Amino acid sequence: MSRAVRALRGATTIDDDTAEQIEERIIALLTELFDRNDIHHDDLISIVFTATSDINSVFPAAPARKFGLGDVPLLCAQELDIVGGTPLCLRVLIHLNTERGRDELHHIYLEGAQGLRDDLPE
Repeated sequence: MSRAVRALRGATTIDDDTAEQIEERIIALLTELFDRNDIHHDDLISIVFTATSDINSVFPAAPARKFGLGDVPLLCAQELDIVGGTPLCLRVLIHLNTERGRDELHHIYLEGAQGLRDDLPE
């Protein structure tokens, strides 16, 4: 199969808005996404992080730099403040080159974000 540009989603939540917990949860999320999808650094195009409005202690991209992604274009944005939305939630959208088909990608939802996309395959 030829390589194609694909997008991979993931999310996690934090219990407390601290830089330490955000770093721990972002690194755990990225580790799971990379491991489950066999992502290599050179496959990456860009990564977009969002955080709900109740998170303001650190940019979610900061832990990604510690994870070794300092040379990958990273962007942070604030998630829409929707009534009934998942609080203290961090989301990620990874753009990558891969030989995997869209149906072969494993989107990862951890902690309190596990129910966000229960329509996606494991």
